[in-house]
Amino acid sequence: MQTEDFKKWQTLRFDWNRARAFLLTAETGSLSAAGKALGLTQSTVGRQVSAFEAELGVALFERSATGLNITPTGLRLLERLRGMGSAANEFYLAATEASETLEGHIAISATQLAATYLLPPLVMELVRKNPGLSVDLMATNQSSDLRRREADIALRAYRPDQPDLIARKLRDDTYRFYASHDYVERMAGRLNAKHSQELTFIGFDQAHRIVDLLQSQGLNVSLDNFAIASNEHPAHWELTKQGAGIGLMLSEVGDQEPRVANVLPDIRLPTSELWIVAHRDVKTSRRLRLVWDFLIERMAQDY
Repeated sequence: MQTEDFKKWQTLRFDWNRARAFLLTAETGSLSAAGKALGLTQSTVGRQVSAFEAELGVALFERSATGLNITPTGLRLLERLRGMGSAANEFYLAATEASETLEGHIAISATQLAATYLLPPLVMELVRKNPGLSVDLMATNQSSDLRRREADIALRAYRPDQPDLIARKLRDDTYRFYASHDYVERMAGRLNAKHSQELTFIGFDQAHRIVDLLQSQGLNVSLDNFAIASNEHPAHWELTKQGAGIGLMLSEVGDQEPRVANVLPDIRLPTSELWIVAHRDVKTSRRLRLVWDFLIERMAQDY
C-alpha cells in the first residue's frame, strides 16, 4: 500500500456508532424507534446523532414539533452510509462464520401462526439433537431485517426480492373455518348459507375482506356478523376454541384440535405460500445451514 493510501485513512475519523445512530434514525423515522433497534434509550440516540452532525459539520435533520425531517444533505449521505452499513454487516458475518461451530445462537423469525403452532416441536427436536445450540423463536407478522441480523432465518408468507437473500418455497398452506363443539350444538341445523345471517364470526382488523369472500360464495353476511375481532392469531384461535364463534385456522392445525370441528366446508378459502428465507451466507455458515436444512426437511411439501 502506498503512502498516499495511508493518508486517505486519516480523513476517516468519524465515530461508527454515531453514524449507525443516524442511519437507523433516518430509516425508522424516529429516535425512539432507532433506540429500540439499537437497544439504546431515545436520549442516547439523540446525543449520538447530534454529535455526528457536529463531527461532520452538517445538519442531517431539521427538528420540528412534529419530529425529525431529514435534510437534502442528510439524504445524500444516507445513501452512502447504507452501503457502509451493508459492508460492515458482511464483515461481521464473515468474521463470525470463519470460526463458527455448531454450538451457539440462532434467531428464527416466523409469522404468529408458524411460530405458535408449527415450529415449537421442531425447535424442541432441533436443540435436543444439537446440544449447545440455542434458538430464539420470534413470533411476528412483520418482516425481520435479515441483513441487519434481526433474525438469522425467517419463515414468510411471500418470496423476498432482496438480491442478498436466498429463499425456498416450502409449501402452500390451506385454511378452513372451525367452531367449538359447543357452538356447533348451539347452532344445530343452522351452520349453512340459508341461516348465514345468524352466524357469528371472529374477525381480524380487515374483516371486510372475509365478508366479501363469504358474500361472493352465497352467504348473506355483513360486518354485523363479526361481533368479536382480534388481529393476534393466537387470541383469535383461543376465542374459537372457547365458543365465541367461527374462526379461521390452518387446516394442519385445526384438523388436529379435538375441541373444534370444521364448519362451512363448502367455502373455498385462498391458500398462502410459506417461504424459508436467510442471508446468502447461509451457504457458508455451518450453524445456519444445519437449521436451514432441518426446517426444509421437516416442513417442505410437494406443491
